[in-house]
Amino acid sequence: MLRRNSDSNYSYPLTLTLALAALVIIIAGIRAGADLIVPLLLALFIAVICTAPVNWLHRWGVSLRLAVLITLLVIGGFLSLVGLLVVNSFSTFIQALPGIESRLYERYLDLLDSMASMGLAIDPDLLAGLVEVEDGSAWLPTLLGGLGNLFVQSVLIALLVIFMLYETLNFRAKVSLALDDPAPSLQRFEEFSQTLKRYLAVKTVISLVTGVLAWLACVVMGVDFPLLWGVLAFALNYIPNIGSALAAFPPVLLLLVSQHGGVADAFMLAMAYLVINFTLGNLVEPRMMGRALGLSTLVAFLSLVVWGWMLGVVGMLLSVVLTMTLKIALDSHPETRWIAYLLGPGKEPVVAAKGFGEEPSVSERDEIT
Repeated sequence: MLRRNSDSNYSYPLTLTLALAALVIIIAGIRAGADLIVPLLLALFIAVICTAPVNWLHRWGVSLRLAVLITLLVIGGFLSLVGLLVVNSFSTFIQALPGIESRLYERYLDLLDSMASMGLAIDPDLLAGLVEVEDGSAWLPTLLGGLGNLFVQSVLIALLVIFMLYETLNFRAKVSLALDDPAPSLQRFEEFSQTLKRYLAVKTVISLVTGVLAWLACVVMGVDFPLLWGVLAFALNYIPNIGSALAAFPPVLLLLVSQHGGVADAFMLAMAYLVINFTLGNLVEPRMMGRALGLSTLVAFLSLVVWGWMLGVVGMLLSVVLTMTLKIALDSHPETRWIAYLLGPGKEPVVAAKGFGEEPSVSERDEIT
């Protein structure tokens, strides 16, 4: 008995070391293959979102293949229309960018002069030389190359989404043929799929409402290119903690330096962004998702850092989605459910609400565990 216990205790450090080594290899592989993994992840999550309207059409009597075709046509047409509007707005923004840079540079010089006149040891000429307005031709080829790469990636992602949606039609049959006892695996996969689709649907709807409200705020305040800032707010809403601030910074700064704007208008727009993100992010979204689909603040921030380091900007956009996918997958299996509990926000202990020395009831004990 002693020998068996000693062997068991000896295996714990070895198992932990092997697990950490495997984790390091997986992380290194993900970072090395980021160019291949990013389109696959984007296509996978878009396909998961598209399964909701497919299932809705199928419940109304439409065949699965026709439902997939209708969903692809509607979503493709909508995204094409929005894309054309965004590209038109972005091209107009590029044309107006030199004037915006000049006004921003003038405001920067005025700020340096004001700080120097207040007695601060600041040399306006020295600091102004650090932020010279460069010629747009220096970064224009890089921008055009990035846009070309974005177009190629978009076509690849669209093709992957089409193939993935049609592949899901026979997925259950393939799993049934591949496994001897497919019922438990199909049940766990069904739970995982439903929870993931619910999370992605809620997060996408919240992001869409955030983008629309940001667009309305920019229109009301008279900010140029409101559609561009609305799309930016929609995309950056997937980034935890800092996404809303990053989305608000360009329109607020643009309104600050515009001819018809000013400090008061920029402050009002910043407050509008703050109210939108606080209301949707802290009041509406937790009620729609529930605490079971939440992450702790530390885990959300760490996921932003880790996934951003591995996959770049797309990793930052999908950081919470990827971590939530991992949490849902861990929660779907009894042996790994404890890790999912650690990733979640947790609950306020019921014992703290009781009197000192009182024992919690059986139901309270179950709620704590």
